[in-house]
Amino acid sequence: MSTPFYVSPQQAMADRAEYARKGIARGRSVVVLQYNDGVVFVAENPSRALHKVSEIYDRIAFAAVGKYNEFENLRIGGVRYADLRGYTYDREDVTARGLANVYAQTLGSIFSSAGEKPYEVELIVAEVGDGPEDDQIYRLPHDGSIVDEHGSVAVGGNADQISNYLGQRHRDGMTLSEALKLAVESLARDTNGGERTLTAEQLEVAVLDRTRPQTRKFKRVLGRQLSRLLEEGSPEPEGEGEGEGGDAS
Repeated sequence: MSTPFYVSPQQAMADRAEYARKGIARGRSVVVLQYNDGVVFVAENPSRALHKVSEIYDRIAFAAVGKYNEFENLRIGGVRYADLRGYTYDREDVTARGLANVYAQTLGSIFSSAGEKPYEVELIVAEVGDGPEDDQIYRLPHDGSIVDEHGSVAVGGNADQISNYLGQRHRDGMTLSEALKLAVESLARDTNGGERTLTAEQLEVAVLDRTRPQTRKFKRVLGRQLSRLLEEGSPEPEGEGEGEGGDAS
């Protein structure tokens, strides 16, 4: 009679973590930075249909790396949670902290379940406040833990190197143009220390802008506005950029 194959719980969890990390590492990185008027999201993503950055609720946005179908399911679940909570209670009751807790429970349950593979995703949930000190940024790795971030954060294949680069150069009170340029510089660095050139067509950029008069603070930075911020560093012209639903700023 053969002896049943045994793997210790510690080894099983380590193997699941390694599997998830390898899947996440294959994806292009996403960078999130605070600037003087809000939070900017920058992803290397040439697709205009498959977004890595999306609006969740009035002041809350979501960014992810890894398997698209898995983080898209999480995004949809987050939107449903936010809509239901805002409708049942009050719109002010929908917070990034509450959403991060929901995602943490979901990811943690999947990661610890022996019946299914762990999700190959890493998430960022951010909320813009009335001032820079009120902004909230949470990073959620594949195992469902929550990391409270400040200033800047990177997830994806080259996250450690990018985070070190951002940590040395990011500062409080940066303009949108300065923060955007820093984010692109960090994404353009490869693992060998070289640099690539990233154009506006290769980037997905969005902001949570606390100065917007609308209730919804999410806005995509597109086209001429993005090119101008990258190439010239000129201030944002009014009337350009679009919200998630296509509303003009």
